[in-house]
Parts: sequence; structure tokens; C-alpha cells
Amino acid sequence: MLQDLLVAVVAALCVGALYLAAGARVVKQYEQGVLFRLGRVTGAVRQPGLNLVIPFADRLHKINMQIVTLPIPAQEGITRDNVTVRVDAVVYFRVVDAVSALVKVEDYKFAVSQMAQTSLRSIIGKSDLDDLLSNREQLNQGLELMIDSPAVGWGVQVDRVEIKDVSLPDTMKRSMARQAEADRERRARIINADAEYQASKKLAEAAQQMESTPAALQLRLLQTIVAVAAEKNSTLVLPFPVELLRFLERAQQPAPNGAAGFGPAGEERAARGDGRPGDRGGPDAAPSRKNGQSELRS
Repeated sequence: MLQDLLVAVVAALCVGALYLAAGARVVKQYEQGVLFRLGRVTGAVRQPGLNLVIPFADRLHKINMQIVTLPIPAQEGITRDNVTVRVDAVVYFRVVDAVSALVKVEDYKFAVSQMAQTSLRSIIGKSDLDDLLSNREQLNQGLELMIDSPAVGWGVQVDRVEIKDVSLPDTMKRSMARQAEADRERRARIINADAEYQASKKLAEAAQQMESTPAALQLRLLQTIVAVAAEKNSTLVLPFPVELLRFLERAQQPAPNGAAGFGPAGEERAARGDGRPGDRGGPDAAPSRKNGQSELRS
């Protein structure tokens, strides 16, 4: 009798252990459990830890609450300025309502993926090529809003959307390269012209300063000679000031009233006796000049 009782107790314990083992469910820290009892959602969402369910009557579905990184396949489209491009992106989202993500949509990951692809093609058609290349932050915000609007009803929250790459045709790449080269050349010419303008203003101020101080020109000439001589050149070209040339030109001109001047003309007059004080205005001045001319002719 006692043995039968012990056998019954042991059998009951074994059945209870099997029942607990069949009904025990472990929910991980990054998951939440949704309990279906006879096909209907029952109770609150099960939190991480050990949870007991009724075997064969309850079914516990676990939903990952981590942030999911979903790559969007490259989508080909035509921009608003009629340029064919291929754009790919990535979506970061997470489940905020486990019940809605499990009940309201069959596969929330597939649904978010399809919505992201459709929104990306729509963004390509509404944007210009320059916006896709340089104004990506604003496009990312618009794409995030387009994906997040329907995903809210699925219990999914989109955290961030990033456009990864924009592929262009080879002909468009060459055209953009030529455009960029022309723009850089234009800026270089503008910078060079501005430098020449500023240098001309400084040179004009320097010329005014040298005009008020003529010795400055001579000092500048000496500095130039020193700078050229430092290069150990075999040939040295010395520029003459314009004032020196004008002085030599004035020296070559005949002096007024027969006065002796500088240069070969003055020496010739001195040799002929022209310009002497005793020969000016006297009665014998003309014969003596004629005699001198006849002597020179003979």
C-alpha cells in the first residue's frame, strides 16, 4: 500500500515536472513575448525572464526589440532634371509595440523594406542631381518621414535613414569633371585678376612715393642690382633712368645766342672761335666767322 502511494507521488511529481518543462519559456533581455491563448492575444506583453504558459493551449511569440539595420537595394530612377541615377540607402528602425508588429502586419521587416524602396524611388524623382550629391541631409529627413508615417501603425519606429551612394553614368561623370575644372579655372582667374589689381594699387602708391623722393628710385635700382648679382649670373643688365637720358639729350642740343654748350657741337664751336666775348656784336665778327667757315671748307 505504501509502495503504491510512493509510486503515485513520484509519478505525479514527474508529470508536474514535465508539465513545467513544457510550459516554461525564457524571454531574453532584448526581447518581448506576446502570448496567444487559443489564437487570441492574452494578457500583457511578457517581459524578459522565465515565463510559464499552458502547454498545447498557449503559444508565446518573441519579438526582437533591438535596432535593426536594413539595407535598401540600389534603386534606379530619373531625377527631376532628367538624369538617370542609381541610389542605395540604409534604414535603422526598431519595434516599439510588439503586439502591433506581430498582429497588424504579416512581416514587419519585409513591409519596412518595401516601403523604403518605394520612398527612395519617389525621392529620386522629386529631387535634382545637385540635391542628391550635396543636399543629402535634407533628403534623408524627407525619406525618414515618408517611411515612418505608415510604419507607426505597424508598431515600428524609424530612427534614421541614410543615403549611402549615388551612381552616375560615365558620360555624366565626365561632364561634371569638365564643369568642375572650368569652375576651378574661373576662380583661379578671378583670384589672379584680384591679385593684379591689388598689386597695381600698391605699385601706384610706390610710384607716387618715388616721385616725391627721386633718391628712392636710385636705391631701388641698387637693390635690384644686388638681387641679380646674388644669383651669380654671367651677364648683368643695368637699366638707365629716364632722367639720365633726358639730361644727355639736353646736352646734345645747341646753346642759345651762340653760347658754347656741352657735347661735340660745343667743342666744334669752341674750335671755330664761336661764342667768344670779343666776337659778339663787333664789326669784325662777320668777317672772322666767314674766314673760319672758308678755312673749314678748304
